[in-house]
Amino acid sequence: MNIDFNKMNGLVPAIVQDAVSGKVLMQGYMNEEALTKTQETGMVTFFSRSKNRLWTKGETSGNFLELVSVAVDCDGDSILIKANPKGPVCHTGADTCFFEVNSSKTGFIDQLRAIIKDRKNNPSDKSYTASLFAKGINKVAQKVGEEAVEIVIEAKDDNKELFLGEAADLLFHYLVLLEAKGIELDDVMEVLIQRHAQKS
Repeated sequence: MNIDFNKMNGLVPAIVQDAVSGKVLMQGYMNEEALTKTQETGMVTFFSRSKNRLWTKGETSGNFLELVSVAVDCDGDSILIKANPKGPVCHTGADTCFFEVNSSKTGFIDQLRAIIKDRKNNPSDKSYTASLFAKGINKVAQKVGEEAVEIVIEAKDDNKELFLGEAADLLFHYLVLLEAKGIELDDVMEVLIQRHAQKS
């Protein structure tokens, strides 16, 4: 990565984002050593300006930030870290340093969509998803219908675990169907956005 550490006396801002929810968790500063340690250990490490030393987030509290990815902005003077937080991020005990609740897991849908797309473009004999694509659109659509019926049946009972299982199955197969049709989930979201705008 081409990072210009000279602009701010050896430091660059590092923004940490939850890899699943997409929430911005905190912002700190990194020097070259902090970035290297982050990549080598898999634990997000900053340069503490107040302590004048490297500081691994969670070294005292145990609320580490497990590294998922590192990206650099277009000017090469800011870093975006995607991580999985192991507990509250802020020293105040809040989920984020911006006092936002970080409980949503819906960002994982984008990760799942990417996996589904990969299974379609790079099929494997061991992949259930790839086997669905291989059977064609009729089979994929049939699976969505089957899962829809099963969730309706479970909705009439009081077994939360079974209902959640069927809900997950339906959502997964719906995403597979969209991919099989060459339609992005964003296209569906746009329809909902337009409907909302028309009613408001």
